[in-house]
Amino acid sequence: MEKIIPRWEWRSFGRSFGEAETQLVALTPEGMQESDEVYLLSGAGGNVKVRADLMDIKLLQLVNADGLEQWTPVMKAGFPLPAAEVVKVFESLQLPLPALARASYTFDAFIEAFAQPGGSIRKVDVHKRRTRYTVGGCTAELSEVVANGKPARTLAVESPDAEAVIRVVRDLGLGGYTNTSYPKGLAALIDDEPERYAVIDAGTNSIKFHIGERDRAGDWRTLVDRAELTRLGEGLVQQGKIIDAALARTAAAIAGMVEEAKQHGVRAIAAVGTAGLRIASNGNEVVEAIQARTGVHIEVISGEEESRLAYLAAKSGLDLKTGMLVVFDTGGGSSQFTFGHNSSVDERFSVDVGAVRYTERFKLDGVASPDTLREAMAAISADLLRIEGHPVPDKLVAMGGAVTNITAVKHGLATYDPTIVQGTVLDRAEIDRQIELYRSRDAEARRAIVGLQPKRAEVILAGACIVRTVMEKLGKDSLTVSDRGLRHGVLVERFGG
Repeated sequence: MEKIIPRWEWRSFGRSFGEAETQLVALTPEGMQESDEVYLLSGAGGNVKVRADLMDIKLLQLVNADGLEQWTPVMKAGFPLPAAEVVKVFESLQLPLPALARASYTFDAFIEAFAQPGGSIRKVDVHKRRTRYTVGGCTAELSEVVANGKPARTLAVESPDAEAVIRVVRDLGLGGYTNTSYPKGLAALIDDEPERYAVIDAGTNSIKFHIGERDRAGDWRTLVDRAELTRLGEGLVQQGKIIDAALARTAAAIAGMVEEAKQHGVRAIAAVGTAGLRIASNGNEVVEAIQARTGVHIEVISGEEESRLAYLAAKSGLDLKTGMLVVFDTGGGSSQFTFGHNSSVDERFSVDVGAVRYTERFKLDGVASPDTLREAMAAISADLLRIEGHPVPDKLVAMGGAVTNITAVKHGLATYDPTIVQGTVLDRAEIDRQIELYRSRDAEARRAIVGLQPKRAEVILAGACIVRTVMEKLGKDSLTVSDRGLRHGVLVERFGG
């Protein structure tokens, strides 16, 4: 008998797997197979199915620190199934053994006796179309699955080498996905459990967190959307690196978000990092430290990619289809600009213009004199030289913590309401009013302003000055606010297929 070599398995279920699928279909398939199988589910226990007229059972033996699973075949028996083998089926499913009325059971007799609707064993008819590839020394399998008439896709990676499996999963861009066995994935599919995904946006000033739920029609519903101001970029301008205290605050915030995501049963977490992590001399070490603490790997994206994803979020959120459009997203360390028309992106770039750097440079967290304010505005204007000379757009859309806080203050929102903020129009007069409001108060006094997040009190003046300067340079008297941001663009891009 051929020796069975235990293999470590990773699998996920979903509608699409984005870049991972692109990478796989570019390879030459090593095999394709279609099959009809019957899975027997109990909510616990092993992987029990009938394939090729054989009762096929695998039991979970090990789960390693990375969540990989090792399943061991324990039975392949033909029908009629002797009563002694039926006992093994119930043991594998971790179910109490009922009275056995026969010495052996045909497949139909087994289903009739033990797997009727409403019983402890759930019968799931599954059709699979599997395509296999070899990636990094591992077997990768992309499958189309129909379970009791409901379609899904599943992607698996397996090998006796656990480290190789993890490496391939990460190289495919699936490091944030939860490993889900076939029994669990099929149960979620036939029970119409909603697909839930989380996005973490690690910015220079705040960490934004979003959980979206997608229904069978493909429409998204927000379950969680919040931000924690951790000041990751504190001292970055002066020291060129992220300090230990800022790292500790950020890692703690992300750990809490990961735990919340698990409580909501998300299928995957995508995490991206922006300007602060791009420019910090110790950015790689910070990413590694956060991963060691939280299990989440932050992908540090370019400013151009950040602006593209923000543009995607704004267009989808405000249903903007025609005309010349400029979308900008100003954060703690940088601002992203995307210029486009209709459905096309013409130009996108990032500039190192962020609220944290001007707050620290001009001490805008306290009362600022008119002269100091003019100096700060002049510096911002000089640093925004790249956006000069563009045609006046039909629509200017702004997103990010500065502009959404300005909007909340305009509406006097004691409790933030994204439905009110989304689509609000801000004119120059309102921005000027708020600049004066913040200029004449220190951070402590600003915290009493209704609508302003207390933790944003230090940087809101600089943020408002950036917004005002952008409007002036692009020749617009007003802008439209998008409550959506980079995190929503990542959600659509990574999980919206």
